[in-house]
Amino acid sequence: MTAEDSNNSTPPAQDGTGTVRRVGRTVRKVLVAGAIAYGIVAGYMYLNQRNFVFVPTGELETPGAKGLETVTVETVSMQDGTNVTVWTSEGRENTPTVLYFHGNSSNLSTRHKRFAQVLESGFGLYAPSYRGYPGSEGTPSEAAFIQDALEHFDRASATGRPVILHGESLGTGVATAVAEQRPDAGLLVLEAPYTALVDIASEQYPWLPVSVLMKDPMPTRERIRNVQSPILIVHGTEDRVIPVAHGERLYELAPEPKTLKIVEGVSHSGLWGNGLWEAVQDAYCTSNAEMRAC
Repeated sequence: MTAEDSNNSTPPAQDGTGTVRRVGRTVRKVLVAGAIAYGIVAGYMYLNQRNFVFVPTGELETPGAKGLETVTVETVSMQDGTNVTVWTSEGRENTPTVLYFHGNSSNLSTRHKRFAQVLESGFGLYAPSYRGYPGSEGTPSEAAFIQDALEHFDRASATGRPVILHGESLGTGVATAVAEQRPDAGLLVLEAPYTALVDIASEQYPWLPVSVLMKDPMPTRERIRNVQSPILIVHGTEDRVIPVAHGERLYELAPEPKTLKIVEGVSHSGLWGNGLWEAVQDAYCTSNAEMRAC
């Protein structure tokens, strides 16, 4: 071969296999990195999920500081020895006691305006602070909340007065669990309820296997089928926290007697100021017309 032939020669064409291998390695690295990132996020959500569900904040003030002069603060020891705070007031003779389970955020004293209206109507009040919330010891969980709530119901009903179970948001799951096991409740009130906490989580985090990860599923949709007490469900059409479809679905699943009150244009926290307490009194008196409170 001459020098000219050597200078004019072209290198052999490269095989595409090398390029394919490089692309394959890149794809594998991306997939592995994605899987690791997903695992880290899923692990974080699993370990910290109760911080999203249970959000106790603020300082528990005294009833007197909130203008509730007839309310007594009690420290009640639960079955496992955990001490929780309860606000109680007897109300007028022959009236029911409202056993009130509040929502997931803030604390008991922020509901003082509601409690004042209950007391002004002559009804009794029994309002516990969840374990782990201001004023109470312990750690929040579905199982602990329900066990505590059953004990609270038994204490409230031991006076001989009828008990209205009122659940607000998170408390609707607790109240329904109690009603399922205590058929003698005078009325079950569900204010902005959810079909299940796991359903809410699935809607908010569709990319996570929440049915596997959820520690506190709170399946109200299953428990409400077994409730024997009259049921009142109240929900707002503008609820962006728990969509109104949850309340409508629970109404479909609930046995009679039941009432559904959909409030147009009202958000998650606006129901009490838009006739909720009046609806509670009407629902209770419809089922208990013989009571003096009616």
